[in-house]
Amino acid sequence: QLVQSGGGLVQPGGSLRLSCAASGFTLDYYAMAWFRQAPGKEREGVSCISRDGGITNYADSVKGRFTISRDNAKNTVYLQMNSLEPEDTAVYYCAAVLTPIRAMCIMTSSFYRSWGQGTQVTVSS
Repeated sequence: QLVQSGGGLVQPGGSLRLSCAASGFTLDYYAMAWFRQAPGKEREGVSCISRDGGITNYADSVKGRFTISRDNAKNTVYLQMNSLEPEDTAVYYCAAVLTPIRAMCIMTSSFYRSWGQGTQVTVSS
């Protein structure tokens, strides 16, 4: 089970940090990713991180503003979101997939088998 926390309402230009904690399994052998879905739009990949955190990738729309990280000792993945824009408003989901590939970092939702419950992020003045 993936349990998300963080999110909420923030003004444009503000920051938020999302957390995704694994319960019942360890994340050491899981590639992780964050996705988001805005009303009326398809789910899109935001960022991904490999098993050991050595490889990360970002959607062009968030590059330079968002940072994904993981702390395997705490069994948690984070998404630090800075310089938030109204266009970032969406429900955010973390996702995990067990993989033997150390360098795997993919932002395609069909690869992922475990999902968090989703958390609302609203950017508005």
